[in-house]
Amino acid sequence: MTQSRTHNCSQLRIDNVGEKVTIVGWYDNMRKVSKNLGFLILRDFYGITQVVVETEEMMNSLAGINNESTLSVTGTVRERSNKNGNIPTGDIEVVPESIEVLGKCIYNELPFEINRSKEADEAVRLKYRYLDLRNPEVRDKIVLRSRIVSELRNSMTSHDFLEITTPILTCSSPEGARDYLVPSRNHPGKFYALPQAPQQFKQILMTSGFDRYFQIAPCFRDEDARADRSPGEFYQLDMEMAFAGQEDVFAVMEDVLPPIFAKYGVYHSASKAPFKRISYTDAMETYGSDKPDLRIDLTLTDVSDLMQGTGFGPFDGQTVEAIVVSDFNATRKVIDKIAADTEVISGNKSYWFKIDENGEIVGGIAKFLQDKKDEVIKALDLKNGYFVGLTSGKKSDALKTAGVLRKLLGAAAEGHMKKDCYEFCWIVDFPMYEIGEESGQLEFCHNPFSMPQGGMKALEEEDPLKILAYQYDLVCNGVELSSGAVRNHDPEIMVRAFSLVGLGEEDVKAKFPAMYNAFCYGAPPHAGIAPGVDRMVMLIAGEESIREIIPFPMNKMAMDVMMGAPSAVDKKQLDDVHIAIVEPEE
Repeated sequence: MTQSRTHNCSQLRIDNVGEKVTIVGWYDNMRKVSKNLGFLILRDFYGITQVVVETEEMMNSLAGINNESTLSVTGTVRERSNKNGNIPTGDIEVVPESIEVLGKCIYNELPFEINRSKEADEAVRLKYRYLDLRNPEVRDKIVLRSRIVSELRNSMTSHDFLEITTPILTCSSPEGARDYLVPSRNHPGKFYALPQAPQQFKQILMTSGFDRYFQIAPCFRDEDARADRSPGEFYQLDMEMAFAGQEDVFAVMEDVLPPIFAKYGVYHSASKAPFKRISYTDAMETYGSDKPDLRIDLTLTDVSDLMQGTGFGPFDGQTVEAIVVSDFNATRKVIDKIAADTEVISGNKSYWFKIDENGEIVGGIAKFLQDKKDEVIKALDLKNGYFVGLTSGKKSDALKTAGVLRKLLGAAAEGHMKKDCYEFCWIVDFPMYEIGEESGQLEFCHNPFSMPQGGMKALEEEDPLKILAYQYDLVCNGVELSSGAVRNHDPEIMVRAFSLVGLGEEDVKAKFPAMYNAFCYGAPPHAGIAPGVDRMVMLIAGEESIREIIPFPMNKMAMDVMMGAPSAVDKKQLDDVHIAIVEPEE
């Protein structure tokens, strides 16, 4: 070791007995036995070492030092009489001849115990993140992140991808979320935007003659936080391939990701290539979700016709979806909790019944099904002990609610979910267009730069709502890791695609001038994808919250409570960038 220490706090072993050493770290705790005997635990990034203080003078010198002060200890290594097999340095201890305070902690009380920081309120953890990160359990997630990112880089490089960084200050681009805008000092009234993704730059790189590009790209979107989404900024493994199609992208990702998940993950098994391909329509109708968790073996059954005429109002004239669960002996309390959680998550109610040990339909909506008992049991192939969850509404609502119910039932029902593996799949054949819920007008369903299946012929002759795109999502254990697409590299097809949503050629040229012009100089077919690094690490680490694997995360309100961001700035700074603050009217 360097830095004025001979060893770190996880390095000393029985072979070092008799050596004079210097170790440094944080004063973790002291167990005082008497006025001239105490056991001090010194902790650094690597581990802990026990220091045995055996003189009254040295005990007195430590009396005024608070926990979490940084110390330098010089002394002799000796064998411990009461060895600790739970730590690497458990066979030895250091008898100090000098202890120097390097950095004093001036507070007698800490906001939380370092080793129990995860039990503290999240707001307190984020405010004192520098203390939270001293907890080895928290620190190890950041170390894991670093190793995964390094492995991703090495793997992409081994696949002949070239790492290229793209600009952070750029122009506003329609990526589906709000931009973060940066006012220009030299160009009054004009703004840069932080990139929501390097989408246009990486496509222009393909047009520039680069064959395979990647970067661990920072992306910025002004959107609300979720458990699996950090507000403000995130990182993605951004990649693009020239002269390539959908299967080329799939082959690279199927080779890069499973070994990393299996090597570093809490589960050591990951899907092998090729991943299962599921069309968007089949995913919705089979699993009720375009990001299905394939570890769950439950599927949806359309029972709309079967459930008509039961006299149960919510089913009348509606799509009804059923989920059949074998051997589900849950209590009424558990069933009610699943129903309540389904309603909270989806915004719609769910219903249920089950088959008792006598083959009777009981519980939930059972009284409405008695006249059709035999028909229902036969149609769903029900046996004693089976449970049936139901959802209803217009088709899209019934499917999405059933998707939520399926996930909750899969987690609660014994034997219906493999919990020790990573199951990947590709969702393919997304619709190119949809009717916007707010606008009521035709809109792009996902990425406007995707190539429509069928090209110009489809755009000119087919119903826009039936046109599919060469677009795909990568899903793992019910979490969407990324969207990707074969890009629309033909200017004529691009103009036609945008014309269907009311944007003419001049609009396309104005909104995407660089990319449109670049494509007019001979663009190669190209395709790409950008799996989210934060989400991948969250899954690999087995964490429920994405904030656990980000070194300095924002809170749910997109605030950095440690640094005090966002913050007010002085008038001169605003004047420099030609900005005036207009207070909202009360």
